[in-house]
Amino acid sequence: MDTCPKPTKLKHYLIIIGAVCLLSVTTVLPASGEIPRRIVSVVPAVTQILLAIGAGPQITGVSSFDDSQEVASLPKVGALLNPDIEKIFSLSPDLVVLYKNQIEEHTQLKRARIKTFLYHHGTLPDIPKTVRTIGKHIGKEFEAEQVAVGIETELRKLKEQTTGLAKPKTLLVFGREPNSIRNVYASGGVGFLHDILEVAGATNVFADIPREATRPSSETILAVAPEIIIELRSKHATENNINSDNNAWKTFSSLPAVKSEKIYVLTGNDLVVPGPNVAHVAKQIAELIHPEAF
Repeated sequence: MDTCPKPTKLKHYLIIIGAVCLLSVTTVLPASGEIPRRIVSVVPAVTQILLAIGAGPQITGVSSFDDSQEVASLPKVGALLNPDIEKIFSLSPDLVVLYKNQIEEHTQLKRARIKTFLYHHGTLPDIPKTVRTIGKHIGKEFEAEQVAVGIETELRKLKEQTTGLAKPKTLLVFGREPNSIRNVYASGGVGFLHDILEVAGATNVFADIPREATRPSSETILAVAPEIIIELRSKHATENNINSDNNAWKTFSSLPAVKSEKIYVLTGNDLVVPGPNVAHVAKQIAELIHPEAF
């Protein structure tokens, strides 16, 4: 099985998720008192965090995959695989948010003496930590603390609500070829998607794979025999497409999830973004797994 999606016809999953296959946050930020006023974010998760803590007016450019209404009119500067460094320079930023593995772009910004925030996410608890780190360095420490505490509180309540319930074997899919069960990309046993499954009261069928994402074969999916299958789709997926696409699972008629018709689809671009809406996403998934608890 491959570790992460490759640049194929499914490469948009790699970009949308951004960091599902990329925890720590490395920062090279302004000293205290030097609050950035012009922030360019190539990372949708950080863009969402900036908006959540009230730093929208400080954002001057965003990723090509940022589709929040609040930043719809801002210049787009590319994404994980295709950042437009010249466009970033043209916006005269005093802080640029990059993925940690965008080494060349970071080097260019460093030479230009532009401060950077190098982002690399990992587990669910790291999300509120990142919120606090960003808030501390852009003059929004109080607002960031409120958002972080809100995330932690909701996740704690959710975990309490599912404690003691059965933990059905669950396959969490975030990408595959349309109308077929090929090139499936699913949550491995590391990262925030895996943590969401645990908080939601499920057992990840690929919990033993020490990676954020895995690409299982058909034989492997049959072998792990998920009792529930949950797919995460972009908000652009239509109901007709979803219904047609779900029929592909019927070829795996021996799967417990297929037999019991427990195949669910959630749509929304924030489903695979480790941002401030993560507790809401976790609750949506928990409601599918344990409807009796809600």
